[in-house]
Amino acid sequence: MTAPWERVPAGPAAGFAAAMAAVVPEIVTPRLRLRAPRVADYPLYAGFARDDRGAGLARGETDETAWLDFCALVASWPLRGFGPWTLEPRAGGPALGAAVLNHEFGDPEPEVGWLVAPEAEGRGFASEGARAALAHAFGPLGMASIVSYVGADNPRSARVAERLGGRRDGAAEAALGDDVLVFRHSPGDLA
Repeated sequence: MTAPWERVPAGPAAGFAAAMAAVVPEIVTPRLRLRAPRVADYPLYAGFARDDRGAGLARGETDETAWLDFCALVASWPLRGFGPWTLEPRAGGPALGAAVLNHEFGDPEPEVGWLVAPEAEGRGFASEGARAALAHAFGPLGMASIVSYVGADNPRSARVAERLGGRRDGAAEAALGDDVLVFRHSPGDLA
């Protein structure tokens, strides 16, 4: 059963939500469409928050915490001009995951991140979505540098950061502690 706060808006609210979502830039890659998150995407996000793939999210917390984290992440768009995209197959179908430009509370600088559903893992969707997010960060947003914060116990995500051209930043890691790897990305990485 869908919780009341997870219900997709109807009536005039649906139109307003669609108008707000239309402001988020849509990005199309060879296999993916990156689009604005919707309320209907929350269950996918909550799945990340409930297991080890979502390290750094509200993992192990309550449904309320996961919902509030999802809402805060989506609110990054009107507050900062960047935020999460939901990854969908370009040909259509259910959401596969997310690519995110974000600056979370307590982080020293903005980051690019990615999450993919278990059934989509190992197919390059994380790299493809994150590469598109980086291109947006370095292109239209004019960022000179962005990082990926990766749990030291997450080698798969570290390999994605490396495939994106990220280089470990020892000074940033020392400032954060032993359990976080920091990969620094720059515009030249996408060339």
